[in-house]
Amino acid sequence: MEPSTPRARAREQTMRDIVRIGREHLATDGAAALSLRAVARDLGLVSSAVYRYVASRDELLTLLVVDGYDELGDEVDRVLARADADDFRGRMMAIGRATRAWALAEPATYALLFGSPVPGYEAPAERTTGPGTRVVRRLVEVWEDAWRAGAVDLDDAPLTPRRLSRDLARLRREMGLTAPDRLIARGLLAWAALFGCVSFEVFGQYGRDTLSDPADLFEQHLAALVEAVGLR
Repeated sequence: MEPSTPRARAREQTMRDIVRIGREHLATDGAAALSLRAVARDLGLVSSAVYRYVASRDELLTLLVVDGYDELGDEVDRVLARADADDFRGRMMAIGRATRAWALAEPATYALLFGSPVPGYEAPAERTTGPGTRVVRRLVEVWEDAWRAGAVDLDDAPLTPRRLSRDLARLRREMGLTAPDRLIARGLLAWAALFGCVSFEVFGQYGRDTLSDPADLFEQHLAALVEAVGLR
């Protein structure tokens, strides 16, 4: 819903501008050097005025974290809207490609979300957990849909130790899943590996001259992760 008064609309615009300029500073200076005063200066506000909108550097970082997670989640949702709901492999591949494309386009924000912690800052779970789990929830939806459709190749050997099964049973209850332990465990592997592959590329871990085009290797990895989950 749009703000109902000119004052409320002006405040919303200022908040959007603060986030936009904050992300520009994130890209040029890094998260550790982020300065609310510098953002205020670029916004044309005196430093004391900006605190009426954002209380602290940590609050600014939280705004940037939520904005980044939401932007990534929106991009994933956008590509999934064009995907065939019954093509489970295609849906998982689309999520992976969208995640990589966004990360390469927004490396500074990706680093804030998935890189080294910012010294002295801890993201508040009550504000960041929902946005931060959007992508994995889309992955889980693919795996659950595939399981319900009988489109997963899966051996049903029990997992060990038993405490892992208890942990996965809790996740199943929290997310309303019918998929068995082994599929959830494979899915968690795919989730972690997907972001590991993206991080290796974003942070230059392969080296400058190792690959002619890192996208070629990413496609191989993504196909391997789909196979690991067992999607047909």
